[in-house]
Amino acid sequence: MTAARAVALFLVAVAAGATNALAGGGSLLTFPALVWAGLPPIVANGTNTISIFPGSIAAMVPFRGEIDRSRTWLRALLLPSLAGGLAGAFLLLATPEKVFVRLVPALILFATGVFAAQEILVHLSDGARPPSPLGVDEPPPRSPWRAAALQLPIALYGGYFGAGIGIMMLASLGILGLRDLHRRMAVRTCLATVINGIAAAWFVRGGAVDWPVAAIMTVGQVVGGFGGASLVRAVPRSWVRRAIVAVGVGMALLMTRWQ
Repeated sequence: MTAARAVALFLVAVAAGATNALAGGGSLLTFPALVWAGLPPIVANGTNTISIFPGSIAAMVPFRGEIDRSRTWLRALLLPSLAGGLAGAFLLLATPEKVFVRLVPALILFATGVFAAQEILVHLSDGARPPSPLGVDEPPPRSPWRAAALQLPIALYGGYFGAGIGIMMLASLGILGLRDLHRRMAVRTCLATVINGIAAAWFVRGGAVDWPVAAIMTVGQVVGGFGGASLVRAVPRSWVRRAIVAVGVGMALLMTRWQ
């Protein structure tokens, strides 16, 4: 890889880290950039998953209290998250490269659509039961089977491709009855870390990671998350969302033409 492409990937990762802190959707920037840099799509997906995993762990720190008070939800959703994330990663590595290349535009468009509709999805899910008082553990989902049935396909998609799972989980958790947004975000962050972690482990096992590129992207996303977000906050949130949607649609169309 040339120095120019390494710098470009780093800058894209910084932008992704900043937009994740502000609006989410960073993978809609990083995955196409990795493909543009010459990585095979499956390796690009595995490398992207590795690069966002440290950020997922760091994102749990501010939610320590909410995580502790949402243990019943985490216990109910941990197993389907692990199973779905592992199954998705397994399916990705079992998918022929040519088939995945054909699926990529549709996956990017799907993730872009979920991202564009995030405000509507979260709003529709907010008709759940009232939040528990501070310091009180959230009661478990009313129907553990329903909770698992909603979480499993999200985790499966997360292990296979990943972009947009945070938005999907915020909506599904609200539908299941977790009303408090901070606790919902805490559970979402923990489960996303589980899904990304089990998928990343399978990608490492399958050799679907470009480690030098993963290092560049990881550092860039950390820098963007901690420093770049303050700069991006000067831009209206709606502008950031529109820009990411435009990038997602544009990259999906470009990748369709590359096939």
